[in-house]
Amino acid sequence: MDDGAAAIDITNRLRRPAGVLLGAALASLVTACAGPQSALDPAGPAAAEIARGWWLMAGTFTGVWALVLILLWLSVRRRDTDSALRRPERLVVWGGLAFPTVVLAALLVYGSLTSARVTGVGIEPDAVVEVTARQWQWHFRYRDADGQVIGESVDELAVPLGAMVEYRITSDDVIHSFWIPRLGGKMDAIPGRVNTLRLRADQATPMRGQCAEFCGLEHARMAFPVRVIEAGALGDWLASRPPRPPDEPPSADAPAGRAPPRHGASENVL
Repeated sequence: MDDGAAAIDITNRLRRPAGVLLGAALASLVTACAGPQSALDPAGPAAAEIARGWWLMAGTFTGVWALVLILLWLSVRRRDTDSALRRPERLVVWGGLAFPTVVLAALLVYGSLTSARVTGVGIEPDAVVEVTARQWQWHFRYRDADGQVIGESVDELAVPLGAMVEYRITSDDVIHSFWIPRLGGKMDAIPGRVNTLRLRADQATPMRGQCAEFCGLEHARMAFPVRVIEAGALGDWLASRPPRPPDEPPSADAPAGRAPPRHGASENVL
């Protein structure tokens, strides 16, 4: 084999693994945008607004980054040709002051206009769920539109399909954070305070919630499956739930003197 053929063969050998690696990277990026806990795979209006805002900002700042690279290339090229800008102050005024101000102001206006849709403000809820977080457990108490308690569940949440649900979130001990990425943003669970979040599930698809605030050694176990069911089936689902287990007192043998976890590892939640 002559030197030219050998060089071509080596080039082809290098291209094959490079192509495989590029394909694997693209596949991993695509699959990372989906799943039961992906904020970029929305299943409700609040999460859809968050995902739309994320893509908008990602696209905007990608464009800004590309523009900076182009300007950098032009400046290097101009330096090589030994030609200076006739009015360099224009670049400072338009590129350093006007352009960032317009971009940031547009994002501020967009965020302000969409904040109501993200939080559900101004929409009357169809049902209420009282959420109580504790180390390391989620306790859900369900109320109907008239405020009557119709059931409760532990470490598992049922969501009526197509219904706007108001979550009243608090904590019994430390600060936790209630988060269902496919339905909306997170809300802190603070002892002595009730925070409100309104979410709606438009798809009956597997979802998972998670505590998004480090709350102790068993924080990773504070995950819970979200069951999206028909509104008429909620009563039967609640009737089939086992009773809430009694609270276990703190033990000197448990981590940090706290009660042991009340459910299995997070990988068994779904």
